[in-house]
Amino acid sequence: MDAVIGNGTEQDIMLEPVVLDEAIIEIVSDSGEGAQKCGQSLGAISARMGNGVWTVEIIPAEIQPPARSRAGASGIRVRIGSEKITNMGDHAQLVVALNEQVLYGRLEQKAYKPGTYLLIENKWANDPLEEIRTAYTEDVAKFREMGAAVYEIPMEEECLKVVRDARKGKNMWVLGMLCYIYDRDMNEARSQIRKIFKKKAEKIVTDNIGLLESGYNWARANMDLHFSIPSMATDEEMVVMNGNEAIALGAMAAGFDVCSMYPITPATSVSHGLAEMMESAGGKVHQAEDEIAAIGFAIGCSYAGKTALTVTSGPGIALKTEFIGLAVMAEIPLVIVDVQRGGPSTGLPTKVEQGDLLSVLYGAAGDAPKVIIAPSTIEECFQFVILARKLAESFRTPVFVLTDANLATGVQPFPRPKVSKDWFAPSIDQTPWTEGLSPYAWDPQTGLSKRPIPGQKGGMFTVTGLAHDEDSHVAYDPSINQRAAEARSRKLAALQQSLKPPKVFGAEEGDLLLVGWGSTRGAIEEAVKKARADGLSVSSLHLHFLSPMEPDLKKIMQRFQKVVTVELNYSDTVGRPLITYENRRYAQLATVLRAQTLIDIDCYSNVYGQPMSPIRIYNMVKRMFAQYQQQLKEQQS
Repeated sequence: MDAVIGNGTEQDIMLEPVVLDEAIIEIVSDSGEGAQKCGQSLGAISARMGNGVWTVEIIPAEIQPPARSRAGASGIRVRIGSEKITNMGDHAQLVVALNEQVLYGRLEQKAYKPGTYLLIENKWANDPLEEIRTAYTEDVAKFREMGAAVYEIPMEEECLKVVRDARKGKNMWVLGMLCYIYDRDMNEARSQIRKIFKKKAEKIVTDNIGLLESGYNWARANMDLHFSIPSMATDEEMVVMNGNEAIALGAMAAGFDVCSMYPITPATSVSHGLAEMMESAGGKVHQAEDEIAAIGFAIGCSYAGKTALTVTSGPGIALKTEFIGLAVMAEIPLVIVDVQRGGPSTGLPTKVEQGDLLSVLYGAAGDAPKVIIAPSTIEECFQFVILARKLAESFRTPVFVLTDANLATGVQPFPRPKVSKDWFAPSIDQTPWTEGLSPYAWDPQTGLSKRPIPGQKGGMFTVTGLAHDEDSHVAYDPSINQRAAEARSRKLAALQQSLKPPKVFGAEEGDLLLVGWGSTRGAIEEAVKKARADGLSVSSLHLHFLSPMEPDLKKIMQRFQKVVTVELNYSDTVGRPLITYENRRYAQLATVLRAQTLIDIDCYSNVYGQPMSPIRIYNMVKRMFAQYQQQLKEQQS
């Protein structure tokens, strides 16, 4: 299908919008052309209109890949629905491409299907270079052969009617076009542009609003695509943010006085959010000279009574390892947010992965138990930072919050949090220390001990990374080290005893149980819902506590014929060259659960660097049931 082009008047096409339950839109371009800002704005506008929203950024591994590069696509996916949206979905309904080459990487990842609308910038058809003109013509023809509905759009030509440099405004023109196509509120769109450019000159604001209106009017006059997505029915006031913004807001709500970090993708924007508001509330954002200094500064602040937060990603965790061990040994409260990305080494710095679970769980010298929790939604990113501070201070231990690049950059609306006094940390205790009470007077039942604060009368003691006794004296007697290790471990047992069993999504028993953690939750539950509608006996379980784990896991899993973890980290596939059941490496949660429950747990995982989609999980479930049916037939014959 080609674009329907009229004579430019608004009367050419007067379409009633086609009502949709949801739409998945992608905007892809070369780096630096503002595709992500366009998609983020579309998501924010839709969320304020009352729609469910989820966004996923498409970011190349290189900072500035070559222009018109097939591997260098930069952009964003926006899923908009009339119900709550929890994941990126499957195939895109509509794609806006600022050149045709950036579509190839997305096609390889099966992001599109026959019938997807491709709206492509048409300036390349008249490019001065013959090879570009030829490539454009051939590729557009190829897209049509593949079943795409291709629209060739004069984006640059129309932008130049408003501004001199189309590259710096094309994204806002595209936003206007999408606002018409999806029947978005233009007053909300104008407000969004004012918000984006609030610190810029008025001329910039005016120009971008002009581009927005130009794109809207052109689409209304020339496009035969017009859709409407009803709002969710809710009386609750909603907020809209991404996971890193939610982490920053949660840190403010928890009353953290200090965030000490070193910039690292994809965690850096947490510090950007905090830098804008933390000092006005009496706190400090400290940018250290490196990852080691960042955690050292945080530990020093926490020792002094100001429990601190440090934020990083996988390579930063590797550098912080020795100091994490110090916080465990000295029992200093500390919150560490790990925004996971692809690894190892520099790996895939802009892509999603859940590859740090074993690292944070076991990556330390000796036995270094710590609390690990993993939010599964943007709202939980906010809530879990508050929870992490309470746990760190109550149990005198480091607490990890494991998010990932999918949560970090994904935008989602959720009910506006209602401020509670329970969020806030208690005042620092400066009453005199109980005479004769040791600084590590471990309770024999729980392993817990009261936390002395520097400056507390009678509470002075030596802090050491050496093995020590209750009085913080170096442990020369072997039995002291054994007793201290038992106390530090028993704290996790005390926490585990306070947790509730996780809830099963679907039936409480059946043929197949999928187990996930972190940002895969929405995709898993959507796939389970679809599979159950097809009559398959499948349920899911999502874990929030990874150390200690929630109770009754073995009891729950034993009610199912087969248990499979769904994860975004690497595992071997039996049947590939040299891979057998004996030498197979399992996905990370599967590895931990197999050891914890002694159940033969299987796993499904990948490291494509993309969020898990419902269709991948659904297809995996169908394959497993088909294999099971085949095995039954073979046994009967």
